Amino acid sequence: MNGHEGTFKPSAMTPMQKMTLKYVVFALFYYAFAVIEGMIMRINLVEPMGWVDENRYFAMLTAHPLVGIFGASYLMVFGAFTFLVPFLMKKPLWSYKLANWTLWLIVGGVFVFWSDGFLTHYAPLYTLYWPLPADFTQFNPVSGALFILGIAIVMVGTGLYVLNIFKTITYTPKGWVKKHSAAAMLGDALGTTSIKLFFQGKILRKREFLTPLPVASIARGSVDVLFNVGIILFTGVLILVYMVAKIFGVSLSNTAIDALLYKNWYWWGLDLIADGLVLIFVAGAWYLLAQLITGREVFMAKWARAALGLELVVSWTVWSHHLLSDQAQPAALKVGSGEIVTAFELITQGLAFFITIVTLWKARPLKMDNPLKFLIGGLLGFALAVPAGIMQADAGLNRVLHNTQWVVGPHVHVAVLVGLTMTLYSAVYFLFPILTNGATLWSQKLANWHFWLHLIGGIGMGAFMGMAGLQGMMRRQYEQPAFQSYMVLAAVSGALLAAGFICFLVNIVMTLGIRGALGIFAPAKFSPSEIVPGSDLAVEVAEEPAAPSGSDSSDEVVSAG
Repeated sequence: MNGHEGTFKPSAMTPMQKMTLKYVVFALFYYAFAVIEGMIMRINLVEPMGWVDENRYFAMLTAHPLVGIFGASYLMVFGAFTFLVPFLMKKPLWSYKLANWTLWLIVGGVFVFWSDGFLTHYAPLYTLYWPLPADFTQFNPVSGALFILGIAIVMVGTGLYVLNIFKTITYTPKGWVKKHSAAAMLGDALGTTSIKLFFQGKILRKREFLTPLPVASIARGSVDVLFNVGIILFTGVLILVYMVAKIFGVSLSNTAIDALLYKNWYWWGLDLIADGLVLIFVAGAWYLLAQLITGREVFMAKWARAALGLELVVSWTVWSHHLLSDQAQPAALKVGSGEIVTAFELITQGLAFFITIVTLWKARPLKMDNPLKFLIGGLLGFALAVPAGIMQADAGLNRVLHNTQWVVGPHVHVAVLVGLTMTLYSAVYFLFPILTNGATLWSQKLANWHFWLHLIGGIGMGAFMGMAGLQGMMRRQYEQPAFQSYMVLAAVSGALLAAGFICFLVNIVMTLGIRGALGIFAPAKFSPSEIVPGSDLAVEVAEEPAAPSGSDSSDEVVSAG
């Protein structure tokens, strides 16, 4: 694969390789959890099973997306970026121990809230909040406290990831010559340096960026991750106050908390994941994969950086599209944030789509290998899911689509399962020989089956759920006999997804071997401070040529006048 030949030898792996593979292993473990629970719910909507009563069903419905987001996607993304940032910056990770803390805190936190839901049937639906003042007539406050505790543990691990990423970007390793200040590196990664020069009336003639384009994307997406951590932790503490008070017999039911303000606060935090973190990280992953696959500079690299900065700002201001059907929500927020600003996501993500496609097109002919196939699949997923979301951000259509299967079908499931997951699979297939020192996949046929089963299954499930939603099927309901034909087709599509995952899992296990897979968790022989392997790929990651000899590597600018 990608010109690498060989067998997997865990004894020759560095700590960075092993740690990254641990992230991947646990991400796949939780992805399997999400797939199994998803299939149980799909089957139950076709023919209710006796052991899946209403309480268990809604408990699974609550845990299913959270396990998929925090357990599968977070671990896969954080593991890949923890490896790629030092790889692209050509220096060691700031803290190997901190990366391990991130891994185990997220793994542990997800298990806490999942097991709490499984054992107690705690089910505030897919959100974390319960209308405040809290109503405990349906759920035990101890169950709620444990559930929120699990989420809080995940958020602490996530915060450590953000710290590690920013420190890796900005620090100078011990014994190395310091070339740029931490502030300069941070400003370059976040784009504030370019903004400062613009407002100083200067026009960039030539600039050597201090951070590669994918690292800039990771940095800007991590800003949304950090904001999300703060908001969800604050919300969790607020809920815990109610839960703990109820446990000790104190009622806070008359406490004055503005419900509308609370809902806006909560949806702002949650939307930083859906419309910020995902879109920014995915765009950065597209740019990186396009560079690695083609060996060329990204087309319109400076525009790509600008679009990432615009997407970051847009991600802070679009949350109100979740409240378009809330009668108390101010019209200014519905129109401004919910409709007009949200429409910019079609522009920013469309630009990322265009830049990636042109980069690939200009590099023809390309070998249609696994990374390229799954990258194209990921592009297709977002080409379908983003417009579906923009449709929901219309006040008129929202009255029809809100709280129906359309929201979670063509938009959420297609975006996550096809857009995000296939992009991540592309990265896994590309990084796999790097992380395993050139191990060759056991079966290319299984990789091909994985691609087609996942693509057809993901799009099919979203399409049939969407069709049911257009006919009036609600988003969350235990039984839906009137829409059984759509649910049968969605269940078949889900089975294709599950079969594709099995193909992938068998391929990876057979490539690594049982001993090899267990060897990932054995202590490594090399120093964790060693630079990550892979520099032999000879892939240029800088967008512009280096500054001329004698330059101080700062911006070369001229006055706007």
